[in-house]
Amino acid sequence: MASTILNAPCTVPSVKGFDTQNYAGLRPTSSLRFNSGRTSFSGRSQHLFVVKASERQDGHVKKVDMSIEECEAAVVAGNAPEAPPVPPKPAAPVGTPVIQPLQLSRRPRRNRRSPALRASFQETSISPANFVYPLFIHEGQDDTPIGAMPGCYRLGWRHGLVEEVAKARDVGVNSIVLFPKVPDALKSPTGDEAYNDNGLVPRAIRLLKDKFPDLVIYTDVALDPYSSDGHDGIVREDGVIMNDETVHQLCKQAVSQARAGADVVSPSDMMDGRVGAIRAALDAEGFNHVSIMSYTAKYASSFYGPFREALDSNPRFGDKKTYQMNPANYREALIEAHADESEGADILLVKPGLPYLDIIRLLREKSPLPIAAYQVSGEYSMIKAGGVLKMIDEERVMMESLMCLRRAGADIILTYFALQAARCLCGEKR
Repeated sequence: MASTILNAPCTVPSVKGFDTQNYAGLRPTSSLRFNSGRTSFSGRSQHLFVVKASERQDGHVKKVDMSIEECEAAVVAGNAPEAPPVPPKPAAPVGTPVIQPLQLSRRPRRNRRSPALRASFQETSISPANFVYPLFIHEGQDDTPIGAMPGCYRLGWRHGLVEEVAKARDVGVNSIVLFPKVPDALKSPTGDEAYNDNGLVPRAIRLLKDKFPDLVIYTDVALDPYSSDGHDGIVREDGVIMNDETVHQLCKQAVSQARAGADVVSPSDMMDGRVGAIRAALDAEGFNHVSIMSYTAKYASSFYGPFREALDSNPRFGDKKTYQMNPANYREALIEAHADESEGADILLVKPGLPYLDIIRLLREKSPLPIAAYQVSGEYSMIKAGGVLKMIDEERVMMESLMCLRRAGADIILTYFALQAARCLCGEKR
């Protein structure tokens, strides 16, 4: 490093006992050489300092006495300093054919040849902020394991729920969605328990908001956890799911959840017109700040089995095909999306996730609204089972599946892997 000449007014008083060890980048005065001389400039006294620096290489101090001009002159004269030689070309294995290289102007592999380059050009990213953590709650004190969903529990709402939320927040997951296991004695054909202000979900919301005021709480708006029939709506005696009467109940449920402190209500019922009706009901009660995440494209899927075990909410008869979408349909998702947008939805959700990447991409391209994807219980349990059987690398498949949902266009992902994936992203191993 060449000598540096500083020509500046000396207006700073001397400092005695200055400990250079406590300041990064400073060396003791023994490594500096000061030559001071009196000069005058504009009638004021000046000090001229010549500072001699040193260069540290591989733990050894090497004195460099040449100025920049001298270094440049040496290079111009052909006396360039030494540098490491060009590394030899790696040898190919024995038997590799000798060929003429292909005349390619474009070789995409050039941008993939090192970890640093791959990271530089990665188009999709994922972080704990992209996750919404679904949590099952019940009235009990203890946390009960869910057999079909390894690693998931029905959490006691007073203790287990709070502890699980605290764990998630520690690794950056600050959004949750609540699903209640309601006692059978409180279930009814009309699902009136859904809008009980002192019910399980409102109590849990109030508790969490008291503990974690900035926690973002999503809620599920549907009658199936509260229905003695196990359907998302009121069932007529001939088995028909009554649309408008169900929407009336859903509006009361959404208002009750908003009153407790919910940030986002999420109608998952797939009744026609429910988004507009819920928006009007919320606004009428002064909850115009509460968002609606509509289950826009919720398919009548076979991937929901473990979830229904978790909540004991299987239909007592029939199926849900008269209100949930046909898995064979693509364009129909646009009809649902346009309706939800016009009725005031703030977020559009696709469920399930990975088998419906084309639908996520469709809504991403056609709608300006945020898109959510639900990686459902069946997707979760398959990855868990494959990991237990050593058929796949659970952690790698988990992260790849979540990245695929993001790549398809999902802004947020509802996933039971939220805590595990966030720990992975934070570099923790469990």
